[in-house]
Amino acid sequence: MGPLEGKHIGFLGAGNMAEALARGLLAGGVPPSLLLACDVAEPRRKVFEEALRVRATNDQRRLVAESDVVILAVKPQNVSEVLAIISGPSRAKLFISICAGVSTAFIEKELGDAPRVIRAMPNTPMLVGAGAAALARGKYSADEDLAVARALFETSAKVIVVKEALMDAVTAVSGSGPAYFFYLVEALAQAGVKLGLPKDSAVALARQTAFGAGKLLVQSPDAPEELRRKVTSPGGTTFAAIAKMEEAGLKEIVIRAVEAAAARSKELGR
Repeated sequence: MGPLEGKHIGFLGAGNMAEALARGLLAGGVPPSLLLACDVAEPRRKVFEEALRVRATNDQRRLVAESDVVILAVKPQNVSEVLAIISGPSRAKLFISICAGVSTAFIEKELGDAPRVIRAMPNTPMLVGAGAAALARGKYSADEDLAVARALFETSAKVIVVKEALMDAVTAVSGSGPAYFFYLVEALAQAGVKLGLPKDSAVALARQTAFGAGKLLVQSPDAPEELRRKVTSPGGTTFAAIAKMEEAGLKEIVIRAVEAAAARSKELGR
């Protein structure tokens, strides 16, 4: 387990992303006895207790007191309230925040006492062990803290490290990114129905095509452009489709959409 060896890890907020992280840690060999979850919602506590065999509580101060690493996984609008409850001497703890749009500077200020903070932006495919996550260091965190955060997220995601100023771009590309691909699959399925396929067949074909293309993209050494070229025979069916997409300016539309997501992420962080 490396950097995670023997560390008590607490989840302050026990939603889907916290569950995904916990499942990844358990699958990676972290004993359930080293994990603790905290949530105001009893159904979420029951998921951890009954499905994961992980202890759960509704006492936020207890969670912090019993943890070496605290995962801040509450809703962004509740961060201030939660930080006010747990603020105080905190240098002995590592705080890893997955709260979208919340800066390390804000968390440091609210907690006080020069806390060690790492900010993370994971995405929902972590739920199936295929996530992407970016990490950014706070002012008082050390290399060892970054190593702990990396080890934690690598149980269920591909991890990169960026400067915090780039977190809005990360949010727009990979945080929101899964929805873009879901949207494309919706469109593919609708096109299949329009061409006469039964809806269940169109959806099945679109879903499997997305899965296969993604797997090929990850496993192939070829760049996306080269993979596309290999499927696009001059004058063929794929060529006709790509030409129509280019005529409509699809690539520029995607770029503008991602820029809009980044701008909104910046607004939410103010």
